[in-house]
Amino acid sequence: MTFFTSINNCYLPKARTLAKSLKKHMPDSPIILILSDKIPEEIIIENEPFDEIITIDQLEIPIENLNMWIFKHSVIELCTAVKGQALFNLLQKYDKVVYFDPDIVVFDKLDILEDLLDQYDIIYTPHLTVPENNERDIFINEISSLKHGIYNFGFFAVKSNENGILYAKWYRDRLLKYCKDDKANGLFTDQRWGDLGPSLFNNLFIWKHPGANVCVWNLSHRIVTRKENNYFVNNEPLIFYHFSGFDSGANTDMLKLYSKGNQLLFELNDWYMNEININEQQKYKHFNCFYSSYYDGTKINDDERNLLNYRLDIYSYYADANPYEKGINSYYSRFVEEKEKILKIEKSKQLMLDELNNLYNSRSWKITKPLRKFAGIIRKLFN
Repeated sequence: MTFFTSINNCYLPKARTLAKSLKKHMPDSPIILILSDKIPEEIIIENEPFDEIITIDQLEIPIENLNMWIFKHSVIELCTAVKGQALFNLLQKYDKVVYFDPDIVVFDKLDILEDLLDQYDIIYTPHLTVPENNERDIFINEISSLKHGIYNFGFFAVKSNENGILYAKWYRDRLLKYCKDDKANGLFTDQRWGDLGPSLFNNLFIWKHPGANVCVWNLSHRIVTRKENNYFVNNEPLIFYHFSGFDSGANTDMLKLYSKGNQLLFELNDWYMNEININEQQKYKHFNCFYSSYYDGTKINDDERNLLNYRLDIYSYYADANPYEKGINSYYSRFVEEKEKILKIEKSKQLMLDELNNLYNSRSWKITKPLRKFAGIIRKLFN
């Protein structure tokens, strides 16, 4: 099996932690890093736990203007959108390809996964495998899965045969255009696309092993224990644990809800914090992604990205341009101009609305209400 993960530089410490855990349990398997960023100058690739680092410009994404495509995505969307092309490319070279999010740690050999890939072409893990039984957990876990995706795309595995490659091409093509965090319109990066996988492709296995992709969203029905140095989940070996939401604090908040007094879960969190710190978390966590700023260092705002996603006329006008550049008639200069005009119009609208509200709430308006009503009746009589 060949493994890959996808990051920008902020996630390098987590990706190192993942890679080291894979090397420990799967020492003969290649581990490839997909980097949607520039490789930091101080990085010596030979000293990294990855067998290969592939940057976004080396993926040969089938689009005409790579800079424009990158610009239109937030950092999270970008690191997700490249997963499809990376999977498609790797399946041309390797028989079995497995994706792990960078905030995953492998705790056991993955022989069981290799055996599954002998039998199946595509493997998913669902967020949930047991129905919830109270309103709180239905809301937090089941309804959340309906919003964000039934399957967790922090992991998937695909075999290089006709069906697997067809799947990878479909997955790649959808992410090229529709890898958006736009839950109101039914999209959440790649996860909602994954919901379609079982109905569109044959020989897809939904892996429900209690030790696979353990995370706070399924701890309501998974009990973690330890015997000597080995962890178990519902008496089965812990295969890999997903430390999702670690930086935001969401992971800890969820543990407080679902730990049920199990201190092992908090010990795992402390262990993980120590591991990523060893791998230079404090250094890299504040790194700005190269693609998050214009070439002069000015940070790109969300509305500057979104304008190109929702205004097709503006996108078409700049379709061949490099939006990261500044200068006369550049996207940046024109957008700032238009933004100032829009802001002035919006400000004028708000002033008018404020004046109308003041008028409608004034004493004189209320006093004259009967007169205005009578005037309306008279107009109807004579019209």
